[in-house]
Amino acid sequence: MKNKLTFAATLILVLGMMSCSSPLKMKKAAKDVNVACVPTQLEIKGNVIEAEWTATFPEKYFNKKAGLQLLPVLVYQGGEVAGTVKRLQGEKVYDNYEVIKNTGGKTNQKLKFDYVPGMEKCHLELRAKLLYKNKEYDFDEPYPLADGAVSTALLVDRSGVVELQKDNYKKFTYSQKEAQIKYDWNKSNVKKDQLNKDDIKELKAFVDNAVADGNKVEYQGMEISAYASPEGKLERNETLSTERGKTANDAFAKLYSKKETQPSGNIEMKYTAEDWEGFQRLVSASNIDDKELILRVLSMYQDPVVREKEIRNMSKVFSVLEEKVLPELRRSVLTAKVKVNNYSDEELLALVGTQGIDNLDADALLYAATLLKDDDYETKSQIYKKAADKYEDDRAINNYAAMLLKQGKIDEAKKVLDAVSKKNSEILNNLGIAQLCSGNATDAAKSFSQANSTSAKQNLAAISIINGDYTSAATTLEGTNLFNEALAKYLNNNLNGAKSVLEKVKDTTGKASYLKAVIAAKEGNTSNITNYLSDAFAKDATLKAKAQNDISFEKVKNLIP
Repeated sequence: MKNKLTFAATLILVLGMMSCSSPLKMKKAAKDVNVACVPTQLEIKGNVIEAEWTATFPEKYFNKKAGLQLLPVLVYQGGEVAGTVKRLQGEKVYDNYEVIKNTGGKTNQKLKFDYVPGMEKCHLELRAKLLYKNKEYDFDEPYPLADGAVSTALLVDRSGVVELQKDNYKKFTYSQKEAQIKYDWNKSNVKKDQLNKDDIKELKAFVDNAVADGNKVEYQGMEISAYASPEGKLERNETLSTERGKTANDAFAKLYSKKETQPSGNIEMKYTAEDWEGFQRLVSASNIDDKELILRVLSMYQDPVVREKEIRNMSKVFSVLEEKVLPELRRSVLTAKVKVNNYSDEELLALVGTQGIDNLDADALLYAATLLKDDDYETKSQIYKKAADKYEDDRAINNYAAMLLKQGKIDEAKKVLDAVSKKNSEILNNLGIAQLCSGNATDAAKSFSQANSTSAKQNLAAISIINGDYTSAATTLEGTNLFNEALAKYLNNNLNGAKSVLEKVKDTTGKASYLKAVIAAKEGNTSNITNYLSDAFAKDATLKAKAQNDISFEKVKNLIP
C-alpha cells in the first residue's frame, strides 16, 4: 500500500511539472515568443556590426519561478563570437535580473561586434536556456535574428591620393653680361681707351660665344641704356643721353673687323636725361661728408632744377660730387642678352636611361620623371631615388615615397617618409596614406589633418567611410570623380549619383566594376552583372572570393563568373 502511494505521488509531481504551470513549458512553447531584429540584414559599418534584437513574451508564458538566459551569437566563416548574456527572471525569482511578468512582457538588447575577416558571410542567432532550480535546459533551436552582413563599405579605397612635389626645371633661361662706356663732361664721343677695357672685351666674347654655339645658347640682342648726369639744362642732357646711346652702339659695331659679321639681334635703346636715381644710389653708398644732408635734399625736392641748385649751394660738398659721383653717371651701359636652352624632353629621356643621368641636377631629374607614362612607377621611383640620394632633396624623397606607395610597398614608403625631419604638407599627406594602408587610421587622420591640403582632405574622407560617416565623406568628395566618391554616394543610397561617378572613374583596381555589379544587383538589373564582375576579377583576382561571400549577390549567385 505504501509503495502504491509513493508511486502515485511521484506521478503527480511529474504531471505537475508538465502542466500549464510547469517551467518546462517555456522550453516547449519557445515558438510562442516573438523574436525580431533590426536590421534583418546586418551591415559592416565603421569596422563593427551593430544590431538590436527584441523578444516579446505572451501572457502566461513566463513562469514566475523560472529564469531565462538569452545569448546572442554571431556565427561566421572561421568561428563565432558571443555577445553579452541577457538574463531574465520570473516574478518569484529573487535575483537581480530583469523581471518578465506572467502577464507578458518585452525585452531588448543592442549588440556590437568588432569586424573580423569572414563576417561577410554570417548569421546572428539568439540561443536560449531555461533556468530552474539550479538546472539548465537548452532550447532545442536558437532564434534566428539576421542573416548575412553587407560588406560594400569594405571596398573603400585606402590607396589614397598621393601628392608629388613640383620641379623648378626651366626649359630655357636668360643670361646677360654688362659693360660700360664712360664719357667726359658734356661729351658723347667714345674715347679709344674705353673700348680696350676688360669688361668691353668680355662683353664681345660673351656675344661671340653665344653666336658660335647656336644650339644651346642663342644671342637675343643688346640693350643700351644711355645716361647724362643730373647737372646743367635738361634739354642739353636729353640730347646728350641720346647721342651717347648712338655712339655706344656704333662703338660696339666697330669692334668687329670687315671680315667679321656683327651678330644680328634686337637693339633696344633707353635714355635717361638726368640720372637722379643713379646719383642717389652712389651717394648712399659713399662715405662723403654730409651725405645725409644731400639725401635729405633729394627727398625734400622733386623738381630737378631746385635739387641741383640746393646741392650746388653746398659748394664744398659739390666739389666732391664733381670728382667722385658725377663722372660715374656720364655713361652708356651695354647689356648683351642670350637665351640658354636646357635639355629637351627627348634628351632628358635619353639621359635618364644611361650614365648621363649623373649629369642632371635635381630639378632636371624631377622633371624627367614627369615625362614617363603615368603608371611607370618603377622607372619613376628609380629616378626620384637617384635625386634623393645624390642631392638629399626633400622633393625627390617625397616623390620617391609616393611611387613606392603606388607600387604597394607600404612599409618601405613609410620608412622613407618617417626619416624626413621637417615634414611639409605633401610628405604629411603621403605619410598618412602609408599609415592608413598599414591599418593605423588614427595616426593617418592626424597626418591628413596636419597636411590640410585638398588631397589630404580627400584622403581623410576615406577614413570617414571606414568610420561609417558616409554623409561627411560624400560631401567632402563631391566632384572629385574618385572611386570613394561613388562608394560614399552608394552608401548614402544615392544609386544614380554613384553610377554617374563610376562612369568617370579610371578603374585600375576592379573596384569600380565590382561596385557597378553591386548596384545592378540591388536594382534587380541582372543583364550586366556578369560582365561587370568579369572585368573586376580580371583586374583583381581576390575580388572573386569576395563576391562568393557577398550577400549583395545572394539572389544572383548564378551570375558570378
